[in-house]
Amino acid sequence: MSNETRDTVFIGKKPLMAYVTSTLIQLANLPTVTIKARGLSIGRAVDVAQIIARKTENAGYTIGEIKIDSESLESQDGRTRNVSTIEIEVKRNTN
Repeated sequence: MSNETRDTVFIGKKPLMAYVTSTLIQLANLPTVTIKARGLSIGRAVDVAQIIARKTENAGYTIGEIKIDSESLESQDGRTRNVSTIEIEVKRNTN
C-alpha cells in the first residue's frame, strides 16, 4: 500500500458523515489528508471539507490547496467523455 492511498479519502456514494469520520480519523495520525472526487461526487467532497473546517474549527483543521482537473474516460457506449475531478487538501494546524 503506497503512502498516497493512506493519506487520501476517495468520495463515492456513502453517506456524507462516513467520509467526514474517515477524514478525521486520518487527520488524527497525519498532518495532511487529501479528499478526492470526480463527477457528481464533487459536491459531496466540498461538503466534507467544509464540515471539517467549519464544525471542528476549535480542533484546528483548515482547507489547504485545491486542485481541479478533468479526466478522459470511455463511456459504456465507447465514446470518450471528460469528467471533472477535484482534490481538496485538509490540514491539521500544528499550534
